[in-house]
Amino acid sequence: MSDSEKEIPKTREEILRINLDARVQEVMHYQINIDNYTLALENIASMNTDERAELSGFADQLRGLLASEKLEQKKAKVMLAVLQQQLED
Repeated sequence: MSDSEKEIPKTREEILRINLDARVQEVMHYQINIDNYTLALENIASMNTDERAELSGFADQLRGLLASEKLEQKKAKVMLAVLQQQLED
């Protein structure tokens, strides 16, 4: 049997577990971005007035990205919970 044949999930549970792993990774990636954007905003906030003014457009972009990542992470957590529930049944 080749490697590609071994990797193909055969059962519903195998498929759910693969999807569960992917959702866990997805939630983690969103969290990394959330942490990065939060820290970047904190760094900008700690700068002097001129630097903050110069980076105000970037800070606005970061706030938008932060809000988007938080919302997408919530969606991913819902789907993660659904997968966990299906595996418990």
